[in-house]
Amino acid sequence: MLIGLATSLIGGAFVWLWEHGKNARVLRRRADFFGLVPGGTCLIVIGNKYNAKGVATHKEIRAAIEVATLASQVGCDIVMESSDDFRGSNDDRTEFCIGGPLGDANVRTGGHLSAHLPGVTITPYGPGPDSVAIVVGENRYRFEHDHVEHALVAKFTPPEATRPVVLLCGQSSQANHAAIHYLKRNYREIADRLATTERFCVVIKVLDIETYGYQRASFERDVTRDAFAP
Repeated sequence: MLIGLATSLIGGAFVWLWEHGKNARVLRRRADFFGLVPGGTCLIVIGNKYNAKGVATHKEIRAAIEVATLASQVGCDIVMESSDDFRGSNDDRTEFCIGGPLGDANVRTGGHLSAHLPGVTITPYGPGPDSVAIVVGENRYRFEHDHVEHALVAKFTPPEATRPVVLLCGQSSQANHAAIHYLKRNYREIADRLATTERFCVVIKVLDIETYGYQRASFERDVTRDAFAP
């Protein structure tokens, strides 16, 4: 009986250790993909509602919560800043910059695009089909509000920093939320599509928003070469 009990305890301990190790490996791979360091700091820079300085949308806040949850799971400290106020380098902090640049929604995103992703253009709001389109090289990703939307997700390390910036530049706050939710769940699949996870730029498509909200997103294209091209 004692032998049987000991065997059960050893077996249970082995299962626990295996599950614990498996979870640790998953967290480590996820942290590596996003450039997070356990015990480090995650800097979240959040933007505004379009043409409404100082007012963050509910969906933008939900995107920030997704990032904060991810960082907490890895064991990072979290610092949140407004894009209206924060200036300077992210230094040794992994930065998540959330929101597109139009209407001064996130001026820091505009600066990141100009400085590091010269191959990317965001067309201004207007009456035509190219309103708020994301243009990368020869590819144009159009915006159909609450039907088909896109988010540009880029990761790069500024020369003055030691940790990367992860840029979530969606055509709407809904697209930003959808992009980070999708990346958290599918980072391994995306990593397999990329030449490297140290620096990349991808487009995420969000479909059927009126029915599924932020939960029906898919990988659209790896645009790394065109996005970083001078």
